[in-house]
Amino acid sequence: MQQDKEDNPIKRMAELLRQGATLTDLSCPACASPLFRLKDHTLWCAKDEKKVVIIREGQEPPKQTTPTQNNTTAYDKLETTLMTKITDIQNKIETSQDIDELQKLTITLTELLNSVEKIKKMKA
Repeated sequence: MQQDKEDNPIKRMAELLRQGATLTDLSCPACASPLFRLKDHTLWCAKDEKKVVIIREGQEPPKQTTPTQNNTTAYDKLETTLMTKITDIQNKIETSQDIDELQKLTITLTELLNSVEKIKKMKA
């Protein structure tokens, strides 16, 4: 188990490199792990799985929107998408006569409804 915990950051680093990230000569101020520059030019610590912002002396930190604002918007979009899928499945259930298909649709509907419930809890 101990080795798995140590391998995860290395595996994440390898995955970042495969995705086109660049290894920099900078290190994370929190854990001293090497930082990667992603394709969108942000710095990323693979060990902490966090974005890193470097501010030079005398420089103002960048303005950021609060994470909850961004998450709420993403959750709203996801909830809308899931509700559309739920409506599609409802229509298929109404027209289907095949028992096997009804069973699959019902299972899918249950999973979608559970996902919507989780999103609503996360937004609260």
